[in-house]
Amino acid sequence: MEDILRAGFAELGLAAPEGALGAFRDYYEYLTERNAVMDLTAITGEENTARQHFLDCCALLTMADFAGSRVIDVGSGAGFPGLPLKLMCPGARVTLLDSQRKRTEFTSECIARLGLEGIESLCARAEETPPELRGSYDIAVSRAVARLNLLLELCLPFVRPGGVFLAMKGPDCEEEAAGAAHAAAMLGGKIRGIRRYAIPGTDITHAVVIVDKRAGTPPQYPRRWARMIKKPL
Repeated sequence: MEDILRAGFAELGLAAPEGALGAFRDYYEYLTERNAVMDLTAITGEENTARQHFLDCCALLTMADFAGSRVIDVGSGAGFPGLPLKLMCPGARVTLLDSQRKRTEFTSECIARLGLEGIESLCARAEETPPELRGSYDIAVSRAVARLNLLLELCLPFVRPGGVFLAMKGPDCEEEAAGAAHAAAMLGGKIRGIRRYAIPGTDITHAVVIVDKRAGTPPQYPRRWARMIKKPL
């Protein structure tokens, strides 16, 4: 795994900080152990995990400056992408947000096992999080499987004006992004563009929709989930 990560990071133009490769190994081993009983991820095995989880997540580091930034990962699941980002950028202050207790307990255990500071795991629905988190993050990231207009309503309220939201998507997301432009504008954002990248060592191409936060999100957003689904922006 360490060799795959080292070569993959080099291909992405990244350098792993001291101790990061060993931490990725420990993360993988604990993920594998807990996945056997918790069903945390369908991607298994050293190579697949290294490439399709760790390298895929860390590609975000080429799209924004995470150093010293306050970052929220909305719908983090088993810690993706927030935990790999923290391992590669120790100075970032990271919140892993997920609505399922079993997942946040797993990521909390990972944080403790890896001895990480400046990262927390919070169990809450994005639309029901404490109001003090609103507008308090430099960067929001999400690898959650939801339409972009829904993700924008869930994620942009966390981002301060001048910050950015990075939404991880499949390669063919132009139509989805175009359809979400109105939602972005209503929420104080503007879609800057789409960045595509290949996961090192694979023929898999993914994309990131980059959304700049231009103004504060109106206080009525986010709405309750049922309302979002019934009447999306």
